[in-house]
Order: sequence, then C-alpha cells, then structure tokens
Amino acid sequence: MMETLRFMVKTRDRVGMALDILKILYRYGINLKAMEVGPGYAWLKIEKNDSLSFDFLKKQLLLEEDVLEVDEIKLLPQEEREKKIKAVLDATSEGIIAIDKNGIITTFNPAAEKILKIRAQEAVGKQISEILSPNLPMLRTVKTGESYDNVEIVLNSEKSKSHYITSGRPILDEDGNPVGAVASLQDIESVMNLVYSFTQPAMITFDEILGESDKIRKVKEIAKIAAKGNSTVLIRGESGTGKELFARSIHMASPRRDRPFVAVNCAAIPDTLLESELFGYEEGAFTGAKKGGKQGLFKYADKGTLFLDEIGELSTHLQVKLLRVLQEGKIRRVGGNEEIPVDVRIIAATNRNLEKLMRDGQFREDLYYRLNVIPVFIPPLRERKEDIPLLAMHLIKKLSQKMNKKVSNISPDAMKKLMEYDWPGNVRELSNVIERAMNLCDDEVIGTEHLILKEEEFNESPGSPRGSGKAFKSLKEVVAEVEKKAILEALENSRSVREAARLLGVTHATVLNKMKNYGIKKEARWFD
Repeated sequence: MMETLRFMVKTRDRVGMALDILKILYRYGINLKAMEVGPGYAWLKIEKNDSLSFDFLKKQLLLEEDVLEVDEIKLLPQEEREKKIKAVLDATSEGIIAIDKNGIITTFNPAAEKILKIRAQEAVGKQISEILSPNLPMLRTVKTGESYDNVEIVLNSEKSKSHYITSGRPILDEDGNPVGAVASLQDIESVMNLVYSFTQPAMITFDEILGESDKIRKVKEIAKIAAKGNSTVLIRGESGTGKELFARSIHMASPRRDRPFVAVNCAAIPDTLLESELFGYEEGAFTGAKKGGKQGLFKYADKGTLFLDEIGELSTHLQVKLLRVLQEGKIRRVGGNEEIPVDVRIIAATNRNLEKLMRDGQFREDLYYRLNVIPVFIPPLRERKEDIPLLAMHLIKKLSQKMNKKVSNISPDAMKKLMEYDWPGNVRELSNVIERAMNLCDDEVIGTEHLILKEEEFNESPGSPRGSGKAFKSLKEVVAEVEKKAILEALENSRSVREAARLLGVTHATVLNKMKNYGIKKEARWFD
C-alpha cells in the first residue's frame, strides 16, 4: 500500500491560489490523493515520493509569493470529521443505519450489527430491502423526505429474529430534496429496561414491613422462602393488610429484583381494556388501536414479576387466557396469531373467598391450583394488635417529616384507644387515622381528642367536648327527625293510622314500620 503525506498550506485568500499549488505538485510529478480548500487554507494528501522530501516540497511551495506557511498534519479536516463520527457511531448504544437515495446501505455501526445480528461487511454496499425488509419506514423517508419516530419493528428470518424501536430522518441536499436517510435503532428489551428504570416506584423490602408479632413474623418467613423460587404466589388477606407490599418485597428478594415489577389491579380496569393492557394488541385489532400495535404488560414484565391484584375479579374469559400463559409461557396479542414467549413470574392477591367462588362457578378450579402454589396469608390488624404501637410510632415519625409537624409521640390513653379498636380497614385505616390526628394536633403529643375512629365521630366538632350538643347533624339524622315529626303530626290530626297514611301518601304498613323504628307509642284512638 502506497504511503501518503498530508500537509496544510496557509495562503493569502485570492482567486487561483489552489491552481498555483497544484501546478507546483504537477511540476515535480507528485500524485495528489485528496485536497480540501477553504478561505486562506489548502489541505493536501499526496503519495510519498522517495526522491522528494517534505522539506524540499515545503521550500518549493514557500517560494510562491502568496504562500505563508506549510506544515505537516496527521489528517485532512474531512478525515478528522469522519474519524470523530466513526468514534461516536462505534460508542453509541443505538444502532445507526444510513442509506443513499437508491436504498444502498452506507453506514452500519456495531450496535446495528448486534441488534440486527448482521455483520457490517455483509450489509454495507447492499440494498437494505434485500438485507432487511422492503417495508422499512426509512425507505419511505428517502422517497417522501418525512421523518418518523418510535416505530416498532419485528424482523423474522431463518437465522434470527430482531425486535426494535426505530426513528428516522431524511438526508437533504441544498434544495431540500431527500438524497438518503438515517435511522436509529434500539433493541426492545433495552427500551423497556430504560423505561422501567425511570418509571419504577420505590421498591419495598421485607425490612420495611413492620411488625414483631408471631403472626407477621411467620408470614414474612414464608414469603422470604417463596422469593427464592419462580413458582406462583397467591397472597390472601383483607383489604388494607398490605398485600402489595408483600408482593414487592418478594420481588425484591428474588433473582428477578433487577427486572421489572408490574402491578395491575384487575378490578380497576374494564375487562376489554384489561385484556389489551395485559396481552397487547396488533395494529388494526380494534377501532382506535395504536399504529404498529402495542406490546402488553406481560411482555413489559418479561424476565420480571407481574402482580395481579384482586385476581378474584378477573372475568372467566381472562381466566382462560391467564391459565394458558401459566401453562405454556406464551401470550397472543389481541388480533394476532403469533405466540410470543414470555418469562414472567406471577404473584396474585385477593381479599375474596376463592374457594366459594369456585363452588359458585365464578373462578376456574384449574387456575386456582396454578396460582395457589405458594399461599401467603396476611393476618388482619385485629389479630396482631401488639404491632399497633410500633406501626403508630413509625407513622407519626414518617408523617411528621412529610407534613412538617412537631408531633413526636402519642399519649397512653390515645394508644389504649387504638389498641381497643378492631380496625376493619387494617393498616390502611390506621395510617388514615394517624394522618388525620396529625392534622388536628397542634401539640407534640397526639391525645384521644385527636383520634377519630368512626365515621359518625366526624359529626362532632374537633375542638369541642364529645356530646356537647353542638355537633353538626348528618343528612340521615336530619331526614329521620323530619320524617318522625311528619308522622306524629299526621297521627295527631287523624283518627287512625290508615287516615294518617293517606295524609302522608304512603301505605298503612309503611306508617306502622316507621312508628316502630322511631319508637312512637301506639294509642288506642289511632287503630280501627
């Protein structure tokens, strides 16, 4: 291979300067390989000539009146730009492909090799329609000059399968006409991991599930054992006991901790929408379907954990589809025929009696046994009241910081009140009660006057003594008082209950029932 020499010539900026430099090269029979020209500069790449040294050539160039400097350089400006661009293309994690106006591949970086499983030397100089597909969006970009963003592409070949997200831009000439196109590619798994890293909620560990009672200790031990494997887990417990906290803790203690944890409430999403959310859909599967389709939460949770809360609310149709995933490890998008393999661990939870639902034909027995491989029963708060002081103090400390309050403790009487209550709403209700007390408390210690445990206690003014008579009456109480008064007035102005019923516009039986409810004593004159 012929050796080359590169040098820069600084000149006065005038017409014909480049031609004068070329005449000198021609005079000594020097073969020019490349040349760039700019205002006051010329950069040249020539073949080395053993009979002519650089110093000799430099001396000859400087004899030209308007040549000011001659210096040897490593690269021409264009070569330097190409080196920098190549370094960027080699370093980026996104695949980059460029084509000319005829669809010939001109650029194919290492990331593109990895994503598409094709070597650059097999791709560059070839038609992209032959190497990849004739239906790629960048081919349309070359024709129309239109850009595109985040298009999902799946390419299948005998050797491999590629699944990626691509965005493309046209390469335009000075007149704005497309002369090529460039596209970026991101492997779908990398995209989903990136999305997950930005969107994942704060994950919970077993250390953050508070409680020292024997019951909660045993549940945590079972859950920790469950975390080590891949079997399905069914978490049972009343509303507010912390089923999702346990699900997140199991995920974080499992080998899948660095993969997505996706939580879905089966009761919160309509059945038809839930199916497309879980399994995804193909383009055109239904009216309003996103162009290019959508991958579902099963695929998003691939290699991770899918938490199905309120599994007892799942329709029979979706129970069948879920059972199929558990049996075969494959999903099928809505409107699609292709079976897509997924590796997802299922953790389900419910507060329903699934055994009764099975007997009533509302929950499939085969799905029940698939889900109930490792059952985890979370006890209600009323069965582990010894944990209430620990939970209450933790909530006070946490909420004091959040609400910027000086509350730091709870009085013995207030704690006794918490211990005596049965907590039908469990830990969620306890959190609600403590937060309410924090809002009502202007001191450092929560007292009994700050604890409102039952809904009817809202009828009393927070600062006034209980039962002072100054409480605001509920709508139900007001209606009852008015109704009782109306019945008494009708009875006073009637000779019988039947006549009072006619005055009130209701049946005789209704008046008798209301009299019983309101404790109105019967008088002989009111009965026929």
